[in-house]
Amino acid sequence: MLLTSINLICALSFAQSRNTIYGLVTDTNNQVLYGASVRLQPSGLITTTDEKGNFIFGKLDKGKYRIDISFLGFESHSDSIDLDGNKKYKAQLSVSAMDLQEVTITDNYAETRKKEESLNIDVLSNRELKQNLGGSLMKSLEHLPGVGTIDIGSGQSKPVIRGLSFNRVVVVENNIKHEAQQWGADHGLEIDQYAIDHIEVIKGPASLMYGSDAIGGIINLTNKNLPATNTWGGTIDLSGKTNNNFGGTSVSLYGRKKEIFAQFRATLLRYGDYKVPTDSVDIYSYRAPLYKNQLRNTAGKEENIHFSVGLIRTRFQSRFYMSNVFSKNGFFANAHGLEPRQVNTEVHDKSSRDVNDPFQEVSHFKLVNKSQYWYKKLKIESDLGFQRNFRQEWSQYVNHGFMPALFPDTLHFDSGLERQFKKYVYSGNLNFSYQKDERPLLSAGLSSEFQDNRIDGRGFIIPAYTQLSMGSFVFGKFAFSEKSTVQLGVRYDWGILHTREYFDWFPSPIDKNDASKLAFLQRAEKLKRSFSSLSWSVGYNLNSENWSVKTNIGKSFRMPTAKELAANGVNYHHFSYEVGNAQLTPEISYQLDAGISYTSEVAEIGVTPFLNYFSNYIYLNPSSEHDRLYGNGNQIYYYTQSRVFRYGTELYARYHLTMPLQIGIVGEYVYSEQISGDKKGFTLPFSPPASVIFNARYEKKKIGFVRNSYLSIDYKLTSAQTNIVPPEEKTDGHQVINMSMGGDIAWKNQKISILLQLQNLLNSKYFNHTSYYRLINVPEAGRNFILNISIPFSGKTNK
Repeated sequence: MLLTSINLICALSFAQSRNTIYGLVTDTNNQVLYGASVRLQPSGLITTTDEKGNFIFGKLDKGKYRIDISFLGFESHSDSIDLDGNKKYKAQLSVSAMDLQEVTITDNYAETRKKEESLNIDVLSNRELKQNLGGSLMKSLEHLPGVGTIDIGSGQSKPVIRGLSFNRVVVVENNIKHEAQQWGADHGLEIDQYAIDHIEVIKGPASLMYGSDAIGGIINLTNKNLPATNTWGGTIDLSGKTNNNFGGTSVSLYGRKKEIFAQFRATLLRYGDYKVPTDSVDIYSYRAPLYKNQLRNTAGKEENIHFSVGLIRTRFQSRFYMSNVFSKNGFFANAHGLEPRQVNTEVHDKSSRDVNDPFQEVSHFKLVNKSQYWYKKLKIESDLGFQRNFRQEWSQYVNHGFMPALFPDTLHFDSGLERQFKKYVYSGNLNFSYQKDERPLLSAGLSSEFQDNRIDGRGFIIPAYTQLSMGSFVFGKFAFSEKSTVQLGVRYDWGILHTREYFDWFPSPIDKNDASKLAFLQRAEKLKRSFSSLSWSVGYNLNSENWSVKTNIGKSFRMPTAKELAANGVNYHHFSYEVGNAQLTPEISYQLDAGISYTSEVAEIGVTPFLNYFSNYIYLNPSSEHDRLYGNGNQIYYYTQSRVFRYGTELYARYHLTMPLQIGIVGEYVYSEQISGDKKGFTLPFSPPASVIFNARYEKKKIGFVRNSYLSIDYKLTSAQTNIVPPEEKTDGHQVINMSMGGDIAWKNQKISILLQLQNLLNSKYFNHTSYYRLINVPEAGRNFILNISIPFSGKTNK
């Protein structure tokens, strides 16, 4: 309520301002420039000139402003304005000295962020995402150094940053942490990849800004930017993939009339069973044949909707986001709790597009308000979020242990409902920053989050729980000179977790000598744990004309999850019986990051090494035990902690042989070792092997009637992974060739972007060590053609 009241007070107070800037933009010959972009700072207002070269900014406060004007083919114009009443302003732009046929327009935002951030960071635009469109949003990031995925079929994947994943990587959408059931290896991210405008990937501990769970890195997602004044438009995206007969479309619309704007998007996707380059897979001691090389029952669909509306004033902005992402997809029928021999292949192989048992349905609803207020050099930001994640996993009822042979009809849930999770999340952030020249010098903030996770269904693995976390931070940037900057920050977090007790829905014998004594066994007890920690970070940046050097050292932490503390059940997706440990302490990580890069017009090279020490890393430790009564004979895993030392590096380089043709290389290496505990001397689970990508890319502004054309070839070499944690299996090295090409064409003055990919060109059979299906020897997907057609349209509204 406090944050909402602040937003309303700010909106009402600024509605009383009456100062106005009336502007005119011409060239040096006084010819008006129609469509010039005009930006007013620090308000963030953006508009374009009309057919007479005029623009207007109204309802402004008195004060000092900076105006930036740009127009294709002309030099950019910047000026300061002291506003004290209505003001007329005229700007004359000079023609650029460059030949327009050779002009390359680039967005310097990515380079600016890399230079300002002391941690290593990568930034991808919407076009770059579409050029690397994979089966899921996270799959589209795999070409970045140090970034990988844990894949679940063709449509679900989890991000891996330098070998860390699950709750160690935070995904942020519009400044709110995306909270779902991310603890599960089979749980993907319920995010629409078509709705993302650009992505920032921060590699390394970022608990200072985002609190617990950001111990491995950040995936920061941003939806579409603000549209220009008095404009409307949208985009139609059409996608197709041959490997799993994928077909999808996503349509977006936007419009803005002065201070009010709105945006809408709808996405529909359908896909069938995906193919692998083999006719059978080895599941333990049984070889399961595959019909037409398809992983039976891996088909699915996705249906998403997004809507946002906002208000823009001189010193106040507020925007509401609403979205619902729904997906339904099957689990590989031979690998989900059933004996591979008992799968009804006749039913599953009848159609490659139907979804039978076992499958999952997930619906993620999200409502977010993001507001900003400027007062002189002070910027206040508030973020309010509500999320509801509803996940159901369905499978055929099969009794094991003391479960009844026939499912009773007296229970409140269906016999086919294996598990159900319903999570409600309430989030709030309030940040203050003191800015100079639009750059924050000192920031402070408060954040809080409350989670209520409820369970249902016949299977148990984690209890229902509630979790409250709160944190505050102070962060500052201090410039020694125009080239060097020191960044300092400290954060304090506190959290409390309550788990509820759980009893089996069926009775079990409590006396081995008297089978008539039955009771409902307790799987989980009430648990109450509180955690707190102090995080800190110190960074240094040195940027010259061509060179950039950065270093950062910091401490971060992560609260144990409810699964790590209180799990007690079968994980059918991992073929394990998992047991939590109520005595676990928070993970503490110390990390040193460094980076050095050289950039020129023809070349770029950089290396980003890191050192990392965990004093108490949490992991699943396999034992020699098997639970045959309640675990269906699966091996028992216990959550435990150990000291871990990690180090690694990423390397990237590119060189322009000619201006259209460039070659490049991207490599990554991570080494992890447990230095205490039962697995002392072993690595960590899902440790990625070393890999390197050789790339050749040809870009041309115009080839015939095709503009912005490109052709790219990737040759990826991945080493064998022999440093494993039993029961993981060693994975052989492999080679993969991928290609992509595309460009823009005009049809009756309508721009159409056509992007084509060819993944796994040679249809190679290889295994991904970090894949969810690696344990049962399922290779990666075979050859896949991917086509994406994007049709943008836009216009200007009448005054």
